[in-house]
Amino acid sequence: MKMLLMAAAALSLTAGSADGAISVLGGGQAQECFQAAKADKSDNASLDICNLALDTEMLSLQDRGGTLINRGVMRLRRGEYEAAHADFNAGIALIPEVGEGWINRGAMFIGERRYKEALADIDKALNLGLHEPAKAYYNRAIAHEGLDDETQAYLDYQQALVLNPGWELPQHELLRFTVTRR
Repeated sequence: MKMLLMAAAALSLTAGSADGAISVLGGGQAQECFQAAKADKSDNASLDICNLALDTEMLSLQDRGGTLINRGVMRLRRGEYEAAHADFNAGIALIPEVGEGWINRGAMFIGERRYKEALADIDKALNLGLHEPAKAYYNRAIAHEGLDDETQAYLDYQQALVLNPGWELPQHELLRFTVTRR
């Protein structure tokens, strides 16, 4: 099976959701787990599909890593940080070259208000490359705000908007800032 990357996480302090999923191709429960994560599902039935894929399917390392990260995304949406962290760590251990694993773990750290750790993971994700880097800049802006670095937060919100013009979340956040010249 071949793995494709779909999205990076975006965690909003107001919305509180992550929507990063790693595509797993070839059918089966792992593919259904990906579809559920991509569709923003996090119900028990969707988690059961991911569990079944991990427990019963013969997955390549890439697909196993992607399925772990997809299950982690669902657990993050449910606020199950410890379980999400375990899934992200296991997924990253299998596919450390995939930026989406790092950005999702960074989103989890933001949810836990562990902003320095979030920045390290988000920067790693950006260095590795992402399908949706705007979401990484958005998450990084939130982390910078958590560390009281308003200037860098503003610049990252701006970059998110440059990369994804018309995206309402960074547009909304930028309205809170006042820029003055010194």
